[in-house]
Amino acid sequence: MGAAQHDDRGGNGVSSMQFSSAVIEKVGFYVYRLIDPRNGETFYVGKGKGNRVFQHAGGSLGKEDLEWTGEDEVSAKLKRIKDIRRQAEAGFGLEVIHVIHRHGMDEKTAFEVEAALIDAYPGLSNVQGGHSSGDRGSMHASQIQAKYDLPELGDCADLKLLLININAVESDKGWENVYDQVRTSWRLSPDRARQADFIIAVWRGITQAAYVAERWKALPTGRYEFEGHPAPTEIWKRLIGSNGKRVVHPDMKHLQNPIRYWNIPQ
Repeated sequence: MGAAQHDDRGGNGVSSMQFSSAVIEKVGFYVYRLIDPRNGETFYVGKGKGNRVFQHAGGSLGKEDLEWTGEDEVSAKLKRIKDIRRQAEAGFGLEVIHVIHRHGMDEKTAFEVEAALIDAYPGLSNVQGGHSSGDRGSMHASQIQAKYDLPELGDCADLKLLLININAVESDKGWENVYDQVRTSWRLSPDRARQADFIIAVWRGITQAAYVAERWKALPTGRYEFEGHPAPTEIWKRLIGSNGKRVVHPDMKHLQNPIRYWNIPQ
């Protein structure tokens, strides 16, 4: 009694394993990895409760779950899972491998464990970074020192801002490189995005560049991109300064979703 239940339907790459209700009650929140059986590569790290890990490994998450993770039907993770399933159906006997790293946690702790594990596996297909990774994720000690030596981003009560978290900054390529990263392919509300006075690129909790969007357009994937230009000099100095400014207001910080709206109503 209380053990995980398994009914092998075989051949389609989808595990039918499920936790019993008794196990679910004891396990609580957990953090897991999904592994490609073809090469042993970890391609996704997630957190969940109940039977989420099995649903995820089988690529059978519903629309609500996809929205919760910031994914869509064309995400790299779902493409890989479907590819594994196709090979399984062709007779290769493959199934997405899963490993549960920690269980019995509350949700807050699970977020932190998930974020640390995401940072430990570069190149994952996670659409979103780990909880607070943009602010407190993996950094060299010198980067931490430099970050907290920077000035704080001051009061922006008079501005409507769209803050977008980007993955990396190449300091030798200037604002054009940041623009290429921040301008495209986001899941967001186009109505709210169009209200923004300025769009701010943020990396590791530090503002990197500010832009004015000239127009937003929908992509075939259902995501959006903008075309624009750098913000005026006085705004750049206020929001970015010479080397960036630290985002300290809790409503501006990126916890997991890379999109944050400031002073823009729903």
